[in-house]
Amino acid sequence: MPKTGNINARVDDKLKANAEKVLRRVGVSTTDLVTMLLHQVVLNNGVPFEVKVPNKTTRKAMAELDAGKGKVFTGSGKELIDHLVGVRKKRKA
Repeated sequence: MPKTGNINARVDDKLKANAEKVLRRVGVSTTDLVTMLLHQVVLNNGVPFEVKVPNKTTRKAMAELDAGKGKVFTGSGKELIDHLVGVRKKRKA
C-alpha cells in the first residue's frame, strides 16, 4: 500500500531526540513506529494501551518530582522490583 498520507505533530525537541535514539537502536524509524501504532489502533479498535487520568497519589508523586523533591530510582526495572519487594531466594527443588 503506498504511503501518501501525512501526519504532523509538534513534540518537545528533547523528547523527540531521546525517542529517536532508542528507535535507532532497535532499527525502527519514527514513521515506522507511528505506522505500527496506527495499525494497532485499527486492530484493537482503540488505543492499544491503557490511557487514564492518574489518581490522587500518582498526581502528588508527579508534582513532587516536578518540584525536584521525592525519591528517584535510577536502576533497571528488575532492580526496582527487587528493591520494592525484596530479592527472593530460589528454592531448591
